[in-house]
Amino acid sequence: MAKRDYYDVLGVSRTASADEIKKSYRRLAMKHHPDRNKDDTSAEGKFKEAKEAYEVLSNAEKRSTYDRFGHDGLSAQPGGGQGFGAEGFGDIFGDVFGDIFGGGGRQRGAQVFRGADLGYELRLDLENAVRGDSVTIDVPTQVACDTCDGSGAKKGTDPVTCSTCGGAGQVRMQQGFFSIQQTCPACKGAGTTIGDPCDHCHGRGRVRKTKTLAVKVPAGVDDGDRIRLSGEGEAGRNGGPPGDLYVEIRVNPHKLFSRDGADLACEVPISIGTATLGGEVELPTLDGNVSLKVPAGTQSGKTFRLRGKGVVTVRDARTGDLFAKVLVETPVNLTSEQKELLDKFEESIQEGGEKHSPRAGGWLDTVKRFFDRIS
Repeated sequence: MAKRDYYDVLGVSRTASADEIKKSYRRLAMKHHPDRNKDDTSAEGKFKEAKEAYEVLSNAEKRSTYDRFGHDGLSAQPGGGQGFGAEGFGDIFGDVFGDIFGGGGRQRGAQVFRGADLGYELRLDLENAVRGDSVTIDVPTQVACDTCDGSGAKKGTDPVTCSTCGGAGQVRMQQGFFSIQQTCPACKGAGTTIGDPCDHCHGRGRVRKTKTLAVKVPAGVDDGDRIRLSGEGEAGRNGGPPGDLYVEIRVNPHKLFSRDGADLACEVPISIGTATLGGEVELPTLDGNVSLKVPAGTQSGKTFRLRGKGVVTVRDARTGDLFAKVLVETPVNLTSEQKELLDKFEESIQEGGEKHSPRAGGWLDTVKRFFDRIS
């Protein structure tokens, strides 16, 4: 297949300036880098094609030869923009993205650095976490300076190669028999220095800004779950890729329910009459009220399981259960008549002994045996 015209590859005119060529190349390198396009098999080829075009058009001698003789003229020159095999791609990887992805590669220019990852705590009500939601958040971050396109240099100028490290970003220090490589103190590892800094970002290449982002919260998220927004972290330095934003879910305490994965739990107060004689109570769920049948003689603390009345999680499509714990409520603020009726009721209960109060009778027997044993 015939090679594409290098100017077409970078999307610039044949009269484009060096700055325009560099800016277009940075944009394409970021767009097509394989680490950012793991599901796109064509990204690696586009990345290498852009790098090949840039290496020719950014070199005044090679560009002149290419303008006069095209690809054929370059093939006669050693290293003239041809043949990017596996080893050549390793050099590209190192040149463009430095050590930020753990790459090796020979450092022939300014190093670039990936932006920092950011965290954001998103508080949700239980209902929103269970059903999913779309929310808008404001995130303070560092973004690339629009005035200098992130270079840090005043418009119309470029950073210059660091004279201390020669653009490598690192220097080798000799200490006796040992040679130690460390970050260049002059350029702080960037490989370049800025003689005339940008007025807007003061040479930093980045500015502080609050970004407004839309976050789609999937149904079933739970407290502590994280949503990753790729590329929404801080901007990289020297053209490096941005970091990611991790949105951590925090579910607010609910007035009725507690949650354990897909299961919900709640407490339901019932009267002495209902607990004794049995009956039905209305029980709330996230999908509306249901009727709970309480058998006669139900004790306080009894837990009923309502299958399928829990929630679905992001990790499991199975709907959980609802566990309702009934609590028998002791009446308060009784009238004289009510107290009298209760006294009569208590007397009749005591006459029946363990027939009516098996737990109390068993407990008294246990207490008696205990004291007989220690006396």
